[in-house]
Amino acid sequence: MLLSNRAAIITGGARGIGKGIALKFAEEGCSIVIADLIVNEAAKTVEEISKKGKKAFFIKCDVSDSRQVQNLIDQVIKKIGKVDILVNNAAIAQVPGSITFVSEEEWDRVLAINLKGTFLCCKAVVPYMKEMRYGKIINISSTGAIDPPAQAVSYSAAKAGVLGLTLDLALELAPFNICVNAILPGGIRTELWKSNIPPGVNEEDFFANAAEMRPMKRMGTPEDVAGAALFLASDLSGFVTGDRIIVGGGVPLRQKYESVRK
Repeated sequence: MLLSNRAAIITGGARGIGKGIALKFAEEGCSIVIADLIVNEAAKTVEEISKKGKKAFFIKCDVSDSRQVQNLIDQVIKKIGKVDILVNNAAIAQVPGSITFVSEEEWDRVLAINLKGTFLCCKAVVPYMKEMRYGKIINISSTGAIDPPAQAVSYSAAKAGVLGLTLDLALELAPFNICVNAILPGGIRTELWKSNIPPGVNEEDFFANAAEMRPMKRMGTPEDVAGAALFLASDLSGFVTGDRIIVGGGVPLRQKYESVRK
């Protein structure tokens, strides 16, 4: 197994992409700590992993609160003794709308969870990884960071910030054998993506249209992202840092794809 005797913290691991990553890592022998605020779904995910004979824990944590983040890391060190892998996945969506209607409060909330939360978790875990001279940090950004949709300014800005943080941290931590990389999902069918459905639009019609816009003609799944995360979390990527993997079914190629079709 690729992650035998490893321990991972996955923020936002209760459902969606985070859950997909948690299940995949557990299958590969990893002990899992899910950090989330969605208590009921987190408990179900932990139970699902435990039934398969794997170690899993849930720690309630708001990643935008530095005290809660430090408590998270302290509890993991106490329970397991180490953190080999950190997956910064916790995120919220922006209500779609022009910058004219984005409130300062909404901007602050999206940036606090999607960007500041990634910063705080990295800051808290890095001293332990440095001591071990080993670590894998995987930051979940978005194709919105490089190919942004209209009317998602706070979300796109936060996810672009995650890319900048990833590159800077990768350079700082390379001498300590700590790899820092980003995954850019695009068009993954999750609860987060449902928030993009306009009022009155049928869910299945919405996702069918979204799939048609992608060169691969389908929406992605949490399992698609989990496969990329497994590569970055394992020793298969031991010489990969400061990089990004786009998991979007060809989304950044959309314009080229459309021009070919014409």
